[in-house]
Amino acid sequence: MILLTNISFIAKMKVRLTLSLLVMLYFMVPSVAMALSPEHKGAAMDNDTSVIAVIRNLITTNAGKKVFYYPKSLERFYNKSQFQPKWIKPDNDNKKTWEALLMLDCVLQFGLNHTDYHPKELLFTTMHDILENSLTVSASQKAWFDMLLSDALITFMNHLHFGKLNPVFTPAFVDKGEVAGFCAEDILADAMIQNDFISAVLNVQPKIKEYVLMQDYMKLLKGQYVGDCYEAPEGIVRKLAINMERLRWAAINEDSFIQINIPSYTLKLHVPDSTYKFKVVVGKPISPTPVLNSSISYFSTAPDWKVPAKIFVKEMLPRALKDPQYLENNHLAIYDGKGNFVVATKDSLMLVRKNPGKYFMRQSAGCDNALGLVVFRFQNPFSIYLHDTPEQQFFDREVRALSHGCIRVQYAEKLASILLTLDGQKNKIKLLHQAMGNYQPQNFNLRKSVPLIITYLTCEVGEIGVVEYDDIYKKDKALELAFYGGETSSPAKELDIKSINR
Repeated sequence: MILLTNISFIAKMKVRLTLSLLVMLYFMVPSVAMALSPEHKGAAMDNDTSVIAVIRNLITTNAGKKVFYYPKSLERFYNKSQFQPKWIKPDNDNKKTWEALLMLDCVLQFGLNHTDYHPKELLFTTMHDILENSLTVSASQKAWFDMLLSDALITFMNHLHFGKLNPVFTPAFVDKGEVAGFCAEDILADAMIQNDFISAVLNVQPKIKEYVLMQDYMKLLKGQYVGDCYEAPEGIVRKLAINMERLRWAAINEDSFIQINIPSYTLKLHVPDSTYKFKVVVGKPISPTPVLNSSISYFSTAPDWKVPAKIFVKEMLPRALKDPQYLENNHLAIYDGKGNFVVATKDSLMLVRKNPGKYFMRQSAGCDNALGLVVFRFQNPFSIYLHDTPEQQFFDREVRALSHGCIRVQYAEKLASILLTLDGQKNKIKLLHQAMGNYQPQNFNLRKSVPLIITYLTCEVGEIGVVEYDDIYKKDKALELAFYGGETSSPAKELDIKSINR
């Protein structure tokens, strides 16, 4: 774990950043006195009708399909207002237009890239000409500028909410408008009638604490400190950017949830007024713990364990063949496909080795059970668990990528007790202790499931600055390459985005 860039008082810096943005606005936004003069307004209104016609034609003929990033969203956006231009209005109220351009000018502060938001077309000088010299700009130019600005804002909002490279919520899928609970064009339309337009747009970002701290820090690096002639280390900027992207994929919107972060070997139980932190053991690089979203609905004491087929065939069966007492000493038993117990003899084990797919192995409850004294159940396609372990000595290690993919948690009994308390079942804690102490199998159902996210964050922001973690699965390089293109700033291996669920 490496501590970088000793920067504190983030809240104070946010105030300075806000003042800087206001100064930028002051110089960028034309004053009311500079608005269109009365004698020009009549001609401008006539020109506005021509702009509507151009927008309608672009929408109905799909002429801009290859230019716009979200053409279907754009079509819905303009259809609802009968193709009225949104940003180039022949009146004095163009504050939101300039604010929209300002946000796009500051996308680096959100860990994003200018090139994704039509930077060559959406120039401040072009907007100035449209507003101040309206009669010299054609209706086609105005229409294209208006639609490109709308497309850029919709793209920006989708990137802030879903991420730029979300493997599940791709641009094509999002553009269909079928994502429940989020529609960028509708949120943009609502933001345009709000007093605080910028805040309404930026509100689509994740609310998770880790993201908020990263975003505040990125504002300092690419906003405030640039103005103070401080050049932020590019490696840190990119590290923050790709981890902000990962948090956008995580899509957690709950006040209370469990977050397991693989590179930091930690489990955090977040509740509105506090956070409980636990050490964890995660998967080895050759058997990595997957990134996923799920929820814990119950946990079990004294669990038996169905050994994963790969472990059964490659590890335990060979040991059983070498040592006749191995199965009994470790509370292990072999069953055939119909669930019939197989008596472990040399001949029967040789038969199992020839056809391992027809058999499976289970480990009964006990102090040396691989799942320990309690296992927390959550649905996932990878057959992994969050569980206790008899091998508590592993939590003393700094590097804890040691499992076959499951997550082992230290002080599992404490975690179970906290979950019962938060669920309004504190009276069951005594029963929990008894069941664990007596190796008694029992399920404890939670009245309200607790959301669970497993993340892969190779940095976070704390009170002393940026904390960087080892990229144990070597995922950063591929994501950085996809995010930025060209040369990367640090070595790593490819990202397996197929393992990420939402």
